[in-house]
Amino acid sequence: MSARQAADPTALAVFDALFASVAEEMGVTLGRTAHSPNIKERKDYSCAVFDAHGKLVAQAAHIPVHLGAMPMSVEAAMPLAPFAPGDVVILNDPYLGGTHLPDITMVSPVFQKRTLVGYLVSRAHHADVGGMAPGSMPLASELYQEGLIIPPLRLMRRGERNQEALALVLRNVRTPDERLGDLEAQLSAHRTGEERLLELVGRYGQREVARQMAALQDYAERLTRAAIRQVPDGDYTFEDFLDDDGDTDEPVRIRLRLTSRGGRLLFDFTGSAPERPSSVNAVAAVTRSAVYYVVRCLLDEDAPTNDGCLRPVSLTLPEASVVNATPPRAVSAGNVETSQRIVDVVLGALAKALPDRIPAASAGTMNNVTIGGHDVERDRPFAYYETLAGGAGAGPEGDALSALHTHMTNTMNTPVEALELSYPFRVREYSIRRRSGGAGRHRGGDGLVREYEFTSPVDVTIVGERRKRGPWGLRGGKSGGRGRDTLRNANGTRRSLPSKRSFRVRKGDRLRIETPGGGGWGRKRAKKRARRRT
Repeated sequence: MSARQAADPTALAVFDALFASVAEEMGVTLGRTAHSPNIKERKDYSCAVFDAHGKLVAQAAHIPVHLGAMPMSVEAAMPLAPFAPGDVVILNDPYLGGTHLPDITMVSPVFQKRTLVGYLVSRAHHADVGGMAPGSMPLASELYQEGLIIPPLRLMRRGERNQEALALVLRNVRTPDERLGDLEAQLSAHRTGEERLLELVGRYGQREVARQMAALQDYAERLTRAAIRQVPDGDYTFEDFLDDDGDTDEPVRIRLRLTSRGGRLLFDFTGSAPERPSSVNAVAAVTRSAVYYVVRCLLDEDAPTNDGCLRPVSLTLPEASVVNATPPRAVSAGNVETSQRIVDVVLGALAKALPDRIPAASAGTMNNVTIGGHDVERDRPFAYYETLAGGAGAGPEGDALSALHTHMTNTMNTPVEALELSYPFRVREYSIRRRSGGAGRHRGGDGLVREYEFTSPVDVTIVGERRKRGPWGLRGGKSGGRGRDTLRNANGTRRSLPSKRSFRVRKGDRLRIETPGGGGWGRKRAKKRARRRT
């Protein structure tokens, strides 16, 4: 193809689908070969393709909080260059390209003979990576308490496994067999991705593939700038709060000034709370990921998602704040909860600029549950992690969906049968939490109810939000219902739980989690009264 043909819209669409299919097939391999239900059933993983310069080319429709942070993972791996065919870098350090410790990332270069074609990246949430509590999402104050910290290092060197590095990882987790299976699944995904990417190179040539990668990024930039120009020039401010930090009852402010100028957006988080002595701190990669996700939502669904989408966006992140934490602050909840509130704040600011396009706040929490300990019935250690859906926020086009994973989480439902086959607990109730969505002209989606009954004494950690402040409505719509967590002991006594708590349960105890509903949109129209006949 000529350079002119390379910019042809049809060619761009074809290559966008081809590159995205590489990432999608990586994800299929990872999901099918993984051992843990969290990866196999919930599909808590993400895959992407990068060019030879380490810039994002295409990603599968996986987890937003993973994908927006992956460019920093590739950047963190670069000091280990030069790379060779068969190299695979592993990392999870949130301050060196990661998000939180359970998310283990792999980065692998792809070569055609001696020419670097690009990089493949996978990130999967491992149910346990050590630390002070099963599931590796404790109420911690330091990163060291949350689990094993892996700086960028080679897990594979020229196709040979680094057995010493692998042994170090497996020795520091509670479920080494399951971790090994999930790590093997990630490696399998990279082998699949390499085969598919090299097939494209073999079909079109390395130069043409590189040219199309660059053309797609430029095209995405043009589309993003066009979408941003629909945001009227001006400054828009908004702030929202986390309920607390899990250590104190003090609300945690996240403040944003959004500036729109000539096809560019500047997100200034000055005024956000200082970093906390708990795990609600978000590293810069997580905050960037949340912002990029919302910007991408302004584009058409079929627009490419790559480095070009990021070019018209700038961020100001105050150092040592809850949106830009510094080592060695704990960060596990920042990845899953603070990221959701950052999305709410960005949407709240945009709602002032685009009042007829932006929806009300969704549940605003991932409702994290980790359960672990020793499975008495199966006589083995275990660790389980899942997030629970909530209500989506209603928008100008209609009512919202219920019991849905929204915004920074995009995982699947974990089948009850899969849980009870693998773990020492059963699910007594799994239902939609009726009437928890906010009222309005368009009603917010309802949350859900998930009740566990434990068949062995185990350790539980819950990390949630929107228990004190319901998700806000827009244009006169009402707030969604607040979440609620309750523990019923085997003797029948009940007690309400704070949204962030680690505790021990006994056989027969039940944990009931009721997730928030989404906010309503628009004032509810008054019903017309029928005319009285005379």
